[in-house]
Amino acid sequence: MIAYVGTFSSPLRDVLPTQVDLPPGNGRGIHLFQVDRESGKLTPAGIHEMGTSPSCVVANSDGTRLYSANETDRSGAGKEGSLSAFSIDRINGHLKPINTVRSGGAGPTYISVHPSGRFLLVANYFGGSVAVLPIRKDGGLGDPTDVKQDAGPIGPTRATHAPPGSFAVSGHDRTHAHMIQADASGRFVIHADLGLDRLHVWKFDDHRGGLSPNNPHEVALPAGDGPRHFAFHPNRKWFYSIQEEGSTVVLFDYDAEKGRLAPRQTVSTLPPGAVGTNFCSEILVSANGRFVYAGNRLRDSIAVFAVGPDGRLTFVGEEWTRGDYPRSFAFDPDGRFLYCCNQRGDNVSIFRIDRPTGKLEFTGHQAAVGNPSSLVFVELAAG
Repeated sequence: MIAYVGTFSSPLRDVLPTQVDLPPGNGRGIHLFQVDRESGKLTPAGIHEMGTSPSCVVANSDGTRLYSANETDRSGAGKEGSLSAFSIDRINGHLKPINTVRSGGAGPTYISVHPSGRFLLVANYFGGSVAVLPIRKDGGLGDPTDVKQDAGPIGPTRATHAPPGSFAVSGHDRTHAHMIQADASGRFVIHADLGLDRLHVWKFDDHRGGLSPNNPHEVALPAGDGPRHFAFHPNRKWFYSIQEEGSTVVLFDYDAEKGRLAPRQTVSTLPPGAVGTNFCSEILVSANGRFVYAGNRLRDSIAVFAVGPDGRLTFVGEEWTRGDYPRSFAFDPDGRFLYCCNQRGDNVSIFRIDRPTGKLEFTGHQAAVGNPSSLVFVELAAG
């Protein structure tokens, strides 16, 4: 098995000087690691050099193609970011470029493959837009079949649910599309805009690769809380959204037939009594549906929640990430380990998951990676 780690590999400050608090770009592109499935340890297996910050990487379902969102690339008059497609050598995991295309907006920060396998969905953070791109038969990407620009009143710089003493301000200067993903059926696509404090629900046309507003189209989160990422529960009935500046997780009931979200619970990602500035990052639901994991940056922890029989969350505890600024994390395919990308710590730390309790235990293993941003696993052919 190979782990591909996307990184920030160019100075964002040079590309987007109006932004603040940006990473220095210590990565070298997409870093490859062999995975020891018993211990969780990562062993370096090569680097696909890229200077355009392939900060988000995703593989197709059969592990033959890898896609990257190149956040600091600038193309054309609109200074758009780009997306790259690669074929994966099924023996050694090496990457062979297929093509690179414009992303439909500036600063693509998140990509996902539509369940049909025929389209790539992208959220352009700095451009405040989302786009759909067709996946060709050779695995390459075509030009966008649809681009939607976010619009509306920007939320306040003070989050409704900010912990006491918080000065968390990140994306409330303009629209910022931060994540996009289809539901399991592929009929609906949801994206989060942090600056608008909104989740947007789209109907998806899988013939032309088009997005049209669902009814209702927008779901509001508390002012200033800043929805960043979200995760569906395996039962397809519950949906969890994490708020970057509010340090909260909101449970929604999800109507899969109508693509509708109804909020039901809000919990803090921080333990009782926590104060000061915190920026939330990733959220994942365990494959068995029993636990939810939420990332806290600056506090540098991963919060663990137990999922009740009605989907409601109960705080179990938190684990120090052994690094600085946990941007994202991922489960291995066996569900035994959690791999945390510590963006400013320049490392990936590996934790064993205690399945009965959901708690995390540090394995003692870390991998050195400059500004790791995302990680994806691909199981190779036996040989």
